[in-house]
Amino acid sequence: MLNRFKVVKVSLLGALIAVSALAHAHRFHAGITDISMNPNSGNTEIVHTFMAHDVEAILENLYQRQFDLSDPEDIQVFKKYFEKQFSLSDQQGVLPLKWVGLKVDPTSVIIFQELEQRALPEQVMIRQAVLTDFLSDQVNTLNINKNGVVQTLMFNRSKRETVFP
Repeated sequence: MLNRFKVVKVSLLGALIAVSALAHAHRFHAGITDISMNPNSGNTEIVHTFMAHDVEAILENLYQRQFDLSDPEDIQVFKKYFEKQFSLSDQQGVLPLKWVGLKVDPTSVIIFQELEQRALPEQVMIRQAVLTDFLSDQVNTLNINKNGVVQTLMFNRSKRETVFP
């Protein structure tokens, strides 16, 4: 009986910790972008991951309605916002990033883009301002994998653009 009581007590403690963690889990706002060259296709691939709750909140705030990112029309609205907030430019201007698509699950929104048949230029202006216009504490981490060497850049409301390298 005493062992069963300990098991129940430990289980309840674990449940309380889990609930507490969930309550505090969304105190930060972050996005991650990975840029790398695919040697098989010759394309530079760009994968962005954001918290689904944050993406839904900004869309609802901007357009005053609910969004469904499985609806093609709502995807186009999000795409328009996203492409204003994320871009790569070289000396000739904004690079033509192809929108490959997105994947949505209950916790995240993953956006896929690519720079077709082209490596990332040696010097590139990066604008990564997604969600920084809405969330004052949004931090976007950007990882660039060039020839197996990963370099990490950080973006936030006060730093939305930088030149790489």
